[in-house]
Amino acid sequence: MSNRPVLRSLLLAMLLAACGRSDAPAAATPGTARAAPAAPSAFDADRWQPPTEADIPNDSLGASIRRGLALVVHTTDSLPRYAPGHITCSNCHIAAGQSADASPFWGVHGRYPRYIDRAGAVVTMVDRVNYCFTRSLAGRKLPGDSREMADILAYIAFLSRGVPVGARARGGLPAMRDTLVGDTLRGGATFRTTCATCHGPDGQGSPTVPALWGPRSYSVGASMAREERAASFIWHNMPLGKPKSLTAQQAFDVAAFVNSHPRPDLPGKERDWPGGKSPADVPYDLRSGHKAYRAPRMLVARTDAEAVVAAPARARR
Repeated sequence: MSNRPVLRSLLLAMLLAACGRSDAPAAATPGTARAAPAAPSAFDADRWQPPTEADIPNDSLGASIRRGLALVVHTTDSLPRYAPGHITCSNCHIAAGQSADASPFWGVHGRYPRYIDRAGAVVTMVDRVNYCFTRSLAGRKLPGDSREMADILAYIAFLSRGVPVGARARGGLPAMRDTLVGDTLRGGATFRTTCATCHGPDGQGSPTVPALWGPRSYSVGASMAREERAASFIWHNMPLGKPKSLTAQQAFDVAAFVNSHPRPDLPGKERDWPGGKSPADVPYDLRSGHKAYRAPRMLVARTDAEAVVAAPARARR
């Protein structure tokens, strides 16, 4: 058998090396396989530690991060035009996005842009923050080029420090292992004995506790308006200071009771999940054919055109 192919490969490698090409592939030796490149070390979510407030730098970026933290905690006071209700970012993202079982901000910044089934589009981090403003806060979109948006994004990015792009840090809002059906009568009884101490018998909260229904609470388009999502949040985090003290069934019962009350509408909600695949407990009708699961008895009307939530037109899949 001729050795010309091997000789040609060796000569080519020598020529490239002489020309300064350090990235030239090594010549293959007959009977041997080329070694695969070494894989980068895997991110260990369990060992990763999120930065603390003491790690915020004392410079212009640090000032932006601190403003973002303040906006997350005092959303309604700082941004009443965009969050007019009685609920803040940190009411759902407990401890300003640093509670492991309450949708922490850790690593979120590096997972966007991403495709979201509910939107039927690829959305940016700005879009995702505004979904919280229009859905969970029942407010208006925060301008994407505003200093306030930049500050919130700076804070979220700071909490993601050390998490590789695309990786997941620990924590989240886990799905409930048992998908149960809540009972509003039982839920009402549990609410009155366990939840009303903080949220009040009318569910309207206090200066530091959010409203759970009515015109100043989250909209019907918020994830919390879904029974399973609310039940998971309740079971993992409530009562505050005594997480996981309720049974899973009690959490579903309270979720059903809370979500049976009136709350703000969300114009354009029927366009959610345009490709289908909507969760079974979405509480409103969809154009894709889904029928509302336990829709609230009535919805508080909203006509604010700025609050209409449509899938971003620029980046559909």
